[in-house]
Amino acid sequence: MIRFKTSLIASAILALMMAGGVAAWAQDADQPKPERQRWSFNGVFGTFDQAQLQRGFQVYKEVCSNCHRLSIPFRSLEDPTGPGYSEDQVKTLAASYQVVNDEPNDKGEIFKRPGTPADIFPPPDAFPNDQAAAASLGKAPPDMWLLAKSRKYERGFPNFVFDIFDAYQEIGADYIYAILNGYTKPDDLQWNLYYPGHRIAMPQPIQDGAVTYADGTPGTLQNYAKDVASFLSWAAEPTLVERKKIGLRAMIFLIVFAVLMYYTKKRVWADAH
Repeated sequence: MIRFKTSLIASAILALMMAGGVAAWAQDADQPKPERQRWSFNGVFGTFDQAQLQRGFQVYKEVCSNCHRLSIPFRSLEDPTGPGYSEDQVKTLAASYQVVNDEPNDKGEIFKRPGTPADIFPPPDAFPNDQAAAASLGKAPPDMWLLAKSRKYERGFPNFVFDIFDAYQEIGADYIYAILNGYTKPDDLQWNLYYPGHRIAMPQPIQDGAVTYADGTPGTLQNYAKDVASFLSWAAEPTLVERKKIGLRAMIFLIVFAVLMYYTKKRVWADAH
């Protein structure tokens, strides 16, 4: 009798698990996950494509900066493993912005001045702070400098296991690319295939032909999405390339050290028996 009850309980639990699995499958079918993209900075030896980062910054400057802030110093754009702009280019860019001076003038007034490379990108003119943005849009647009690290999705089993072995960590870039390409209903510009619940506060921000690249790269939505996702990945972790180099050196050191210790142990204990 006890065995029968145990078997009945186990069957009920299994049925509930199966029902939950079916429900989850149905939800996943309605809410597809972003597809994995190919990125130049993926893997142990991955590096940023400088031309792509410059195109991505152009997309940010001409489109995304109308609503989103980018809280990084102008001089970061000089990073040789990043966008790699020259010192003069960064000075010119910074001077084209008006930033709030840290200290008031002699009259105690807060004033604006042309930016310098040491300044951080100022907020959009239309939304000087999050409260103003929320009052106008209902919610303040997120700061873009950490967007590629904060916006993620679950890849599920067994994908996350494989990600450990090929050092895949570009989930945020995949998500950004998918969101920008997820406006699949022309009659509803706030419907997004990949956004949870399909309703996103941001109307479709960019379309084909919105930005003209100086290097002749076709101005397509797919290219815009790929370029700006790459730029935001760099902005979120500008030391990525250096971190990979340090990690690789550490791994080589540990492997060599382990081999040396193994042969040292064999030599020390060779006459023990």
